[in-house]
Amino acid sequence: MDIDLSGQVVAITGASSGIGEATALAAATAGAAVSLAARRTDRIEALANVINNQGGRAVAVTTDVSDEAQAKAFINTTLTELGGLDALVNNAGIMLLGPVAGANTDEWRTMVDVNLYGVIYTTHAAVDQLVAQGSGHIVTVSSIAGVRASAGSAVYNATKFAVNAFSEALRQELAEHDVRVTTINPGAVETELRTHLSAEQQQAQRERFAGVAQLQAEDIANIILYALGQPAHVSLNDILVRPTRQQR
Repeated sequence: MDIDLSGQVVAITGASSGIGEATALAAATAGAAVSLAARRTDRIEALANVINNQGGRAVAVTTDVSDEAQAKAFINTTLTELGGLDALVNNAGIMLLGPVAGANTDEWRTMVDVNLYGVIYTTHAAVDQLVAQGSGHIVTVSSIAGVRASAGSAVYNATKFAVNAFSEALRQELAEHDVRVTTINPGAVETELRTHLSAEQQQAQRERFAGVAQLQAEDIANIILYALGQPAHVSLNDILVRPTRQQR
């Protein structure tokens, strides 16, 4: 189905690459004005230029979502520059894997700050506006790691399980205000997410998914747009998507 988001404003975190970038392009193609948040200013400014040059409307807001003040500023800038907010796509995240024994605990704090607090801060900044207008949508890109735990990813699992619990409680709180909440749990997606891993861990990931046609960022962007494009009385809450050949 063709998704029409004409007249809507969609704010997207982690928009400098991967799923966030693909979602921004897809939303703009569907007619939405898009607000782009990420730490890499050059990447989101280049993306905004592409969208604007194609006749769309985009603004780039340099943002570290793990900083509450910056998360709030992103939403405020979206409202000021684009005149409203219809959907927030929480996509920013980081994956740092390894056993608990001997772990670098700074990596744990980074994941908690970005994966969990980043979602909480940005959502908190947006939710009053959505409740006041009696409409809107919060989409959070979580992970299959928020559905099933695996050895070697305990803290990453913990952040994603927490995000999913947060989103479900939020859904219950916002239902009476006609604000929808959707959680997307992707399996293996071919993005820059794994570039944060060590060389050994990256090799292990390649071996694990050898022979598996992994999901592309555009696949997840299409699912996000499908959720956004449903009639107002339809709320897709939890979506789990794996590559066809991914078993776990």
